[in-house]
Amino acid sequence: MKQLINDITAQLETVYPKDEAQALAWWIIEESTGLSRSQLLCDCKGTKNISNLQEIIARLLHFEPIQYIFGHTLWCGLDLKVTPATLIPRPETAELVDRITNNQLPITNCRVLDIGTGSGCIAIALKKAHPEWQVTGIDISPEAIEVARENARRNKVEIDFQVADIFSDGIGTFDIVVSNPPYICEHEKDSMRPNVLEYEPATALFVPDNDPLRFYRRIAELKLGKFLFFEINEAYPQELSDKLGELGYTDIQITNDIYGKPRIIEGRMA
Repeated sequence: MKQLINDITAQLETVYPKDEAQALAWWIIEESTGLSRSQLLCDCKGTKNISNLQEIIARLLHFEPIQYIFGHTLWCGLDLKVTPATLIPRPETAELVDRITNNQLPITNCRVLDIGTGSGCIAIALKKAHPEWQVTGIDISPEAIEVARENARRNKVEIDFQVADIFSDGIGTFDIVVSNPPYICEHEKDSMRPNVLEYEPATALFVPDNDPLRFYRRIAELKLGKFLFFEINEAYPQELSDKLGELGYTDIQITNDIYGKPRIIEGRMA
C-alpha cells in the first residue's frame, strides 16, 4: 500500500505540492476501492484492480478537479453530486451555513431562499439542519438545477428548486435570503489555480471589475427577506456593508472565515 501511494504521489508531485499530491493519492485509492484508509492499511487486496488508475492520474495532471472526475464530493456531512455545471462546495460556504443555523433568529415557520443554488449545497444543508423550514433554491442554469434536484433526492430532503433570473423574474418573499453569488473580479484570474479557472463554471465565479457588487446590490435591492446572509469577496466588506445600510438594512455584521478573512455579511431588513 505504501509503495502504491508513493508511486501515485510521485506522479502527481510534478504539478501539485507534495502534501496535496499525497492527499489526492489516498482519495483515488479510497474512492476507487470503496475502502476506508484504515481498511486499506490493514489489507491492500482491494487495490489490485484499479483499471483506470492512469487515466485518473492523467486527468489530475491536467488539473481537472478530482470531485469532477469522481462526480461527487463530501461536504457538511452531505454526499453531493457535482458536475462542471456547478461549483465545488468550499469550506467557507460551510461556515456560511453554520452562521445561519446557529443564529437564534426570531422566526417560526421559516421560509428560506437560496439564490444561485448551484449544486444545492446550501439549501440542502439548511434543510437537513432544520427539517421544518421551507427551503427554495434558484439558479439561472437549468443544468445546475437538475444537479440540485438530484442532490436533494440522494440526501432525502424536499426542496423547491427552480430556474430563475433575479434580474428579470419575480421571486416572492421569504424570511431568510442567503446567497453565495459570483464575486471574483476578472482581474483576479491571474492568481487563480488552473483547476478552478479552467474547469469550474465561469458564470458562477466572475463579476466585472467595474461592478464587483453587481449581484449583492441586486439581491439587496429586491428586499426579498427579513434576514439576509451573503458569502462575500474579502476585498469589499466595508463597501457592501455601506450599501446594505443605504438600502435600509440594520444589524449588519461581518464575520471572518477560518483564515481570518472577511467572508460573511448579514443584515436585517427594518
